Amino acid sequence: MKKISSSQIFHRYPWFIPSLVFLLMIGIYIWALQGLKVDLKLLKDSWPFITDFISRLFPPNLQVLDIAIKGLIETVQMSVWGTSIGAVLSLPIAIASSNNIAPLWLRWIANLLQNAVRSVPSIILGLIFVAATGLGAPAGTLALSIYTIGYLAKFYQQAIESVDYHSLESLQVIGASKIQIAQYGILPQILPLGLGYTLWMFEYNIRAASVLGVVGAGGIGFQLKSYIDGFEYTKATTMMLVLLVVVTVIDWFSSKLRRYLESI
Repeated sequence: MKKISSSQIFHRYPWFIPSLVFLLMIGIYIWALQGLKVDLKLLKDSWPFITDFISRLFPPNLQVLDIAIKGLIETVQMSVWGTSIGAVLSLPIAIASSNNIAPLWLRWIANLLQNAVRSVPSIILGLIFVAATGLGAPAGTLALSIYTIGYLAKFYQQAIESVDYHSLESLQVIGASKIQIAQYGILPQILPLGLGYTLWMFEYNIRAASVLGVVGAGGIGFQLKSYIDGFEYTKATTMMLVLLVVVTVIDWFSSKLRRYLESI
């Protein structure tokens, strides 16, 4: 009897692998749902409490609008400096992590550093720097800087690894040094993508900075937590609305700028 190879089976039954993947995904979701231990009766009974809490948030108290704007300005300032410091520190780590540039031993150390930073939640970083520098924006800025490294270093690394290798070979053939290869071969290719990643991280840090305020690391989040702790929900709503407007504007502007950079 002639044996049929696995490749022939897959070719004869092209639906087999997609069906297998689909069943595997269903199994994963069922397993994950069992771990959640969802109580549907509890969820149904919780709706009155949710609607009662939401009703307390309105109408917004615009008397604290000036406080909200002041806290928002501090949040943006924290994000500008935190993103900038993190971006500068991320670049050498990304270079050391890239498969097409760095040796194996250096890649291992740099990737371990990236993973270590990403494994620490931003709020824990906030607590660490609040303990070191005290309450306020400096602690939040330092926390955002370290938090940014964990993500931008990975994004920059992926951008560097996506560089066209043939262009680098051409520079090597004509005798270009490593610095010249980086300047004329790598940098022009990764600059638009790297700037796009940095803008995205700046958007994200606006939101992260507001969360860091919960642990006293400055910004609008500090005022937001204070009002919620004091049951002044209408004032907290004003803070959230101001944050929503600014995040939306920054997101729109950044999206336009990213599309422009990608088209260069």
